[in-house]
Amino acid sequence: MKKKIIIVGAGISGLSAGVYAVRSGFDAEIIEQHFTFGGFSTSWKRKGYYFEGGMHWLTGSSPKVPLNRVWKETGALQENNPVENRDPFYTLIDGEKKLRFWRDLNRFKTELLEFAPEDKKNIKKLCSDIKAFRHVNMPMRDVKGLKTKHPCKLTISQTLAMLPAGLRYFRLKNTSYLDYIGKFKNETVRHLLLSIVGHRYNALSFIYTMSSIATGDSGFPLGGSIRMAQNMLDTFLSLGGKITYSTKVEKIITEKFIDKNKNEKQKVVAIKTDKGEIKCDSVIVTQDTRVAIDNLFEEKIETDWAPRMRKNVTGSENVFVALGVKADLSHYPYSMVFPLKEKIEFAENEFSELRIYNYAKYSGFAPEGGTPLTCILLAPYYDYWKKAKLDGTYKEKKDALAQKFIEAVSKFIPEVTKESVEVYDVATPLTYERYCSAYQGSWMSIWKPRTSRFHYPQTIKNLEGVYFAGQRIMIPGGLPIAVYTGRRAVQLVCRDNDVEFV
Repeated sequence: MKKKIIIVGAGISGLSAGVYAVRSGFDAEIIEQHFTFGGFSTSWKRKGYYFEGGMHWLTGSSPKVPLNRVWKETGALQENNPVENRDPFYTLIDGEKKLRFWRDLNRFKTELLEFAPEDKKNIKKLCSDIKAFRHVNMPMRDVKGLKTKHPCKLTISQTLAMLPAGLRYFRLKNTSYLDYIGKFKNETVRHLLLSIVGHRYNALSFIYTMSSIATGDSGFPLGGSIRMAQNMLDTFLSLGGKITYSTKVEKIITEKFIDKNKNEKQKVVAIKTDKGEIKCDSVIVTQDTRVAIDNLFEEKIETDWAPRMRKNVTGSENVFVALGVKADLSHYPYSMVFPLKEKIEFAENEFSELRIYNYAKYSGFAPEGGTPLTCILLAPYYDYWKKAKLDGTYKEKKDALAQKFIEAVSKFIPEVTKESVEVYDVATPLTYERYCSAYQGSWMSIWKPRTSRFHYPQTIKNLEGVYFAGQRIMIPGGLPIAVYTGRRAVQLVCRDNDVEFV
């Protein structure tokens, strides 16, 4: 009989683990607490408007980078969702002034120098840093002791190509994103560059992202996050996998045993859900690991790496604001940055620029003549929204933020008015906490300045049959880490069960 693997969560990590598990010969079942799949990689409709809520670009979309292999193997990228490399990637609009982030680094550099000659030194340094990271990609490695017909290794040539970046690594890792951008004299240039990653990150996260875009990666698969997740689910089901929705895993059940060296250990035997128990040989937990180590076991996990995770994790929280506008905005760029003359102050945070995504050119995203607009506001929000939920002002404060947002956008896009906005939606960290069981509603971990890039081992000492995967396993997280750690978790299962990984 095939060994039974239960996968907790149907996000990108869970779907990745599911595909590799059934391909490697296991009986795999995904248990999902929500009524749908995708986790954070999701989208939804309101009054005919489709809001892309999970992905704005995809690391590994280029066939030239190693991670692309995993997106192809899991079925995420197929002929039905070809990758679009938008160019310019961002367009800053300030009245008649426009400043664009072009994928071609020389073109970008030329436009910056013409726009802000006073920043010549800083612009050259920025472009030099971006260029140094052009061969730095997420390394793909197999776990030690794995049997596989298709090994994945970091080659010597790949290692040598990354050496120029190594010389800058520590300087950028120890410099804050805000300090790096703060050296630019031109305010408009600062606004454009501050729209790339969250303000609490280090400069290395910023440069790596810019380099990924400038070297032809980070494209947008047509159909967005829901198409990509659907492709992965279809692949999993076609291989014989099973998925169960609207079922919450409450506990992982283990029992004690004595191993061959007469050591007392524990092993997984079943999971307890809100609808009953399911026996299994292994469990891959793709629910947020930071939450799982506190809630999914009879006692909180205290051994090995768990205390370090509790101490180190700072979640990247956001509020997602979406508008359904009764206007054709296809003459505006896809991704726009608007520098605010008057900062938006909300939830004890200030915002100096808005990064708006415009889906006017995408078929099926809106009723005829309409346009969906979305924006992510990154800031530490959780406590604010939690308090609002407790004191009964949650909906009122969401509505107030939406009205402030509409007013701010209307100053840049005249077609956006209170009358033309047919629907708006606001998702807070509590939304993501409710649907995804995410730690403080965060979808990534912040890589802060002067901190190490931690990587957790995905297993627990003296507990057999339990594996972890998902965006919390490696900093900073996101879709690349989710799909990669799902694959790696199955490799660990294969190694521990002496099974060939396929």
